[in-house]
Amino acid sequence: MSLAGLSEIAATRVRLDDRELDLIDRARHDGATWADIARALGLGSRQAAEQRRQRLAAARRARVTRLDPAGSPDLPVLRAAVADLLGAQPSGVVLGPSATALTYTLARTLGAGWRPGDEVIVSRLDHDANVRPWVQAAEAAGATVRWAEFDPVSGELPAGQYADLVTERTRLVAVTAGSNAIGTVPDVAAIAKTAHAAGALVCVDGVHAVPHGPTDLSTLGADFLVTSAYKWSGPHLAAMAADPARWETLRPAKLLPSADSVPDRFEYGTPSFPLLAGVTAAVDHLAGLDPAATGDRRERVRAGLAAAQAHEEAVFERLFAGLTGRSFVTVYGAPARRCPTVSFRVAGLAPAQTAAALGEAGLCLSHGDYYAYEYFRTMGLRADGGAVRASVYHYNTVEEVDRLLTELDRLAGPGGRMAR
Repeated sequence: MSLAGLSEIAATRVRLDDRELDLIDRARHDGATWADIARALGLGSRQAAEQRRQRLAAARRARVTRLDPAGSPDLPVLRAAVADLLGAQPSGVVLGPSATALTYTLARTLGAGWRPGDEVIVSRLDHDANVRPWVQAAEAAGATVRWAEFDPVSGELPAGQYADLVTERTRLVAVTAGSNAIGTVPDVAAIAKTAHAAGALVCVDGVHAVPHGPTDLSTLGADFLVTSAYKWSGPHLAAMAADPARWETLRPAKLLPSADSVPDRFEYGTPSFPLLAGVTAAVDHLAGLDPAATGDRRERVRAGLAAAQAHEEAVFERLFAGLTGRSFVTVYGAPARRCPTVSFRVAGLAPAQTAAALGEAGLCLSHGDYYAYEYFRTMGLRADGGAVRASVYHYNTVEEVDRLLTELDRLAGPGGRMAR
């Protein structure tokens, strides 16, 4: 059995013990005697029932009051869950409050070893969380920043350009696995191959891509892969995965008394234990999306996300066709491989006005630049409001897409906001 499987069993045991303690206390509150409880549990005496309750309560107190967060049983369980999601090793999963915070930690740590003349490559397609930390770390070290450009019409990020960008002085390539602005899925594996051939590291922003299909750290070729749980039905926590041996080579700035082991030394402060439980539950949710899936949780997560991907693609096809088929709507980008995400504008309306009107109709869409700063600046859209973004997730339906398209038609029709 895999270590992840053992961690899953340990987590189940903890949940069952907690449930048993709660039921014992509820039974006592409802008037049951210790002798009644002993009979229900198959124990030989009331003393045995009392001792069992004391043991369960002591175990719960130990989990809650333990001073070393790395020793909490919640953390190994959560690391195993994230590892199953990403195809990583549990001991290579670093936890943090956000993808931005984790990327800054990594950038500061790696940047401390850069020197003038070293080079870093970022892309104008990325969320700024995978751009600005690297730009600032390079500036602090006197290193050079080189930019990968996207095609303004298709929205593609051509992998071939990296052959010209990467040199023997390249220390790191940062690239997205899925654009949060227009959904583009670059050929990360090809980009990583080019980077690794020159000895460079690769940091992949998986925040927008991971929720929409099976993900594997090694298949991507990522040395570091970051993801945010809130994007895949979890709480607002993030994780960055890498080979544990890679983490061992890095020494972040940290407090002297904090843990010095991997991955704990990259995690600052005491984590939110209630949120940790939510992350594990979210991965378990993804593992249950395909009722026919079998195998361990990693296999079931892959099957669940593959099923979700097929559903999302079908719904998104309806959305994309509907938007591009309306003359008063301008859609940005048409990449061949994409996450189910599209940015658009409605003629005569600012993006904020469009989003507000759709919100009044009960439709939730974001607007602005969504922190894809370089994309919208390059496209000349940022100064006047960016765009409106529509994304499909596994709970969305064709009927909801049709509602959105109908509301857009109302905006454009007689008496609609475009007509005012």
